[in-house]
Amino acid sequence: MDMIDPWSPRSFAEQVADALKVRIDSGDWLPGRKLPGEVTLAQTYGVARGTVRAALDVLREEGRVVTFAGRGTFVTPDPKP
Repeated sequence: MDMIDPWSPRSFAEQVADALKVRIDSGDWLPGRKLPGEVTLAQTYGVARGTVRAALDVLREEGRVVTFAGRGTFVTPDPKP
């Protein structure tokens, strides 16, 4: 489990977004792969579901993931490191 540092000046959402970027950039999550759901990610990182949503918003804005209603969030075909 990746740990979120409660003493970091960065928000929990930023820390989760960074952790997810590492998984994408390292190839753990390949293009087209569906990410775990919000509840699973929240449990993994020990944060609230809203924090995960905010982290995924960051990744969407950066073009790293795309979310389809009713299907989930997926790594984009060309995630930008």
